[in-house]
Amino acid sequence: MTPDNELIRRLGEIDAVRVDTETRLADLTTLRLGGRPAATVRCASPEAVCAAVGLLDAAGVGVLVVGGGSNLVVADGGLDLYVVVLECDEVSVDAASGLVRAQAGAVWDEVVATSVAAGLGGIECLSGIPGSAGATPVQNVGAYGAEVGDRLTRVRLWDRARRVDEWVPAASLELAYRWSNLKYSGRAVVLEIELQLACDGLSAPLRFGALARALGAEHADERFPAAQVREEVLKLRRGKGMVLDAADHDTWSAGSFFTNPVVDAETAGAVCDIVRATYGDAEADGMPRYAAPGGVKLSAAWLIERAGFPRGYPDAEAPVRVSTRHTLALTNRGGARTADLVGLAREIRDGVRDYFGVTLVPEPVWVGVELDG
Repeated sequence: MTPDNELIRRLGEIDAVRVDTETRLADLTTLRLGGRPAATVRCASPEAVCAAVGLLDAAGVGVLVVGGGSNLVVADGGLDLYVVVLECDEVSVDAASGLVRAQAGAVWDEVVATSVAAGLGGIECLSGIPGSAGATPVQNVGAYGAEVGDRLTRVRLWDRARRVDEWVPAASLELAYRWSNLKYSGRAVVLEIELQLACDGLSAPLRFGALARALGAEHADERFPAAQVREEVLKLRRGKGMVLDAADHDTWSAGSFFTNPVVDAETAGAVCDIVRATYGDAEADGMPRYAAPGGVKLSAAWLIERAGFPRGYPDAEAPVRVSTRHTLALTNRGGARTADLVGLAREIRDGVRDYFGVTLVPEPVWVGVELDG
């Protein structure tokens, strides 16, 4: 898209807005992939976001809203859209009430760290997750048995069709596993979130086996000091290459690339039978599977590895590889293009489907490119 100079001029007149035409999405995403948009519009306040998105929508141009860029797969080359970057990042914590508010551009892990330091508990299991606070309700981010929806009370939205800036209850977002009615719809932009945390300094009840074992939990739903849980979560995530480090290509990823599939009991049984026939009874009996709304949740990482895609796949020379520390992350080794990532993702998706009869669904948002395109 050729930049519209008049539109760019009008954007630049909005308070707390900066516009440039040189930034690439590779500069804004954790995968370090993506081409150049018509312009990048940086907004330092929620009001600036409303004004900028409202102006762009009125002009009828494509708009991509970016926070931390941790959940995006963006096409190479020129992009027929304008990028709005959320740089509003104020965080307020009321230690007495446990109420936390974070503007959409706040770094999510800094929100967690600030809350834990204030003696509040409830989101410590979500430590180390890359990206911004505004992205967390969009796909109801979760880890180690916890989801942001467990603590989310309200979300401030810019409703694009109605052109209204309003707070809405978390219940209106229809939050589910890696889902809200904001995801993929583009109907609204998150401006700010509100969380209600526990004031006793203790974590949420631990429900994830590896984390509970690492902390020495002796019974189900045991609680520990939030700060202790945060440190253990960060340790576990670093061991999987899931804490961003510019010097470590194993962290140049979009986090978990595929969601854990939820299948019916018959399909779960068929998968188990395949594992038993191929790998033996011990492997089949230890296959991860959990009761979930709508069926049985399987481990995408476990399926990927047993379908023939181990850590480091395909080889040390490939521009995009499965992480050497975590099978569910696809990583840019420094010189990749989006086409390389799409090719590997398609190979893994098809390989798991052919081997187990289960189709994995990518977790990131795709912009200008499709897995089957």
